[in-house]
Amino acid sequence: MTINCKGSLIDLSAPKVMGILNLTPDSFYDGGAYKDETQILAQTEKMLNEGATFIDVGAYSSRPGAAHIPYKEEQKRILPIIELLLRTFPEIIVSIDTFRSRIAKECIEAGASMINDISAGNMDQDMISCAGKLKVPYIMMHMKGTPQTMKSEDQYNDLIHELHSYFADKIAEARKNGINDIIIDPGFGFAKNIDQNFELLKNLALMQIHDLPILCGISRKSMIYKTLNILPQEALNGTTVLHTIALQNGASILRVHDVKEAIQCIKLMDSLN
Repeated sequence: MTINCKGSLIDLSAPKVMGILNLTPDSFYDGGAYKDETQILAQTEKMLNEGATFIDVGAYSSRPGAAHIPYKEEQKRILPIIELLLRTFPEIIVSIDTFRSRIAKECIEAGASMINDISAGNMDQDMISCAGKLKVPYIMMHMKGTPQTMKSEDQYNDLIHELHSYFADKIAEARKNGINDIIIDPGFGFAKNIDQNFELLKNLALMQIHDLPILCGISRKSMIYKTLNILPQEALNGTTVLHTIALQNGASILRVHDVKEAIQCIKLMDSLN
């Protein structure tokens, strides 16, 4: 199971780590942590040295209830940083965390390698056709509503069945638009309450029916820290526990704040298997 990133084939039969680089001032865990080029480059270098295959750069906070920002603000935050990262680390594989096709196109043209879309094209009807034209890997996530409304959108008759139906439709649309490399993200915390997140994790292996790589984004999320009655800053141990379960259930990519610990988790699971 491979994806093509700017001519390099990445083998996802062995799980990989995607390091999170938030350029937003209001993300739930590390909002505002990287305010200047020195801090951004230092964090990126740290994640690469610790073993991250991908760096996922986002400039629009998708935490529940986050404020909506206009295109120009997202562009101003992200595009210069993509250019900076590619100048400093020419071999870096950058993923663009955006739902806007214009942002995705500009960043890919600046040297980024793949698109990570929380809405799977639902928040920008041009996104899927844009990704097809750009010929880059496309991560499609399950979400209902928007970051501003999703907390009230967690009603399901059958969560797993609805996710299967959603991805079947989205995968067909992506294939029709010429997207060759598709990664599915079940969207932990997006229009799902805590019980639903655990139901999804327990049944994550069922997502393998689509025969595509699965990205798992549970790092320090509320399903961990609210269950344990702790802060996100204290949720690394819980994150590692749930990463282990995700890997057992077929996760191909772990999207994380803490790269070193995720790599250790993968290495231990590999030894076990």
